Amino acid sequence: MKAVWFKSFGSPKEVLEVGDWDKPTPKHGEVLVKVHASGVNPSDTKKRAGANPTLLDSGPVIPHSDGAGIIEAVGPGVPKTRVGERVWIYNGQYGRLEGTCAEYISVDSNTAVWMPDHVSFEVGALMGIPAMTAHRCVLADGDVSGQIILVTGGAGRVGYYAIQWAKHFGATVIATASSAKSKQACVDAGADLVVGHPSESVNQEILDFTQGRKVDRVVEGDFGANLLPVLDIIRTSGIIASYSSMTDMNPYIPFVRMMFMNLTIRMVLVYELEEKDKDEAKADITACLIHNQLDHRVAATFPLEETAQAHEMIEKVGILGSVIIKV
Repeated sequence: MKAVWFKSFGSPKEVLEVGDWDKPTPKHGEVLVKVHASGVNPSDTKKRAGANPTLLDSGPVIPHSDGAGIIEAVGPGVPKTRVGERVWIYNGQYGRLEGTCAEYISVDSNTAVWMPDHVSFEVGALMGIPAMTAHRCVLADGDVSGQIILVTGGAGRVGYYAIQWAKHFGATVIATASSAKSKQACVDAGADLVVGHPSESVNQEILDFTQGRKVDRVVEGDFGANLLPVLDIIRTSGIIASYSSMTDMNPYIPFVRMMFMNLTIRMVLVYELEEKDKDEAKADITACLIHNQLDHRVAATFPLEETAQAHEMIEKVGILGSVIIKV
């Protein structure tokens, strides 16, 4: 089969190779998927750049954890009725070397999730990291109906779905964004109010909108950069669910202040969710896909041979939407 891989860390054009790779055979509990779309996420490009120094210790890596395709064969322990099923894939390259950036991938049956016929493979390749992360950030701590949720970086890949999940489950949503284009994206996703990045003036704008009521939860895309202004706008016993802290990877935390606010700080890593949390996310995603209840954004698609260009695009600032490899 054709595949993309890297056997050293570096820039996309320096290390990504395209060529022939042995087609996998599904083991016990696995399904063999003919990949039609592979989703490129920032975590994929960071791995390729060397964020995990031990990643290549066991050999070359086929990148990308998200994807979508059709089950072509099943291993022992998996019903043969799954053959021919259209599926989206998550955790394709997590804890293993061979991801979705190839014509075929063999994965645990549980990580290949049925999707309706009317859902494109490109959309299916967005359901892993972006949609599941957002789902967990919004819903990890129970019902959000009637609550006020602040989504920082609402135009981002995760933020865009977080706005939609929060609205879908009955919350009032305030989103932050930095540009006119990003603000419009938040509006398109359903945000009730869109403001600039967290600051004293922005906080006043939020309180004017809520008539003085502080937010119940925050879905946080840059924990270190936004923590201090967010503390002025979140209520006592509020919850901050964060999936990233790129500006400051080791931020200062005012522990005493946060303790006396009785805050919950939840770190979300979609790869390590408990199975019950993954199952909950998969069920809600499936229901929304069936009824076309989520909006999806694909910024660009590339053929397998141009995976390096796709990685370069992901690494640029200001890209709205996800990048897909069409296999």
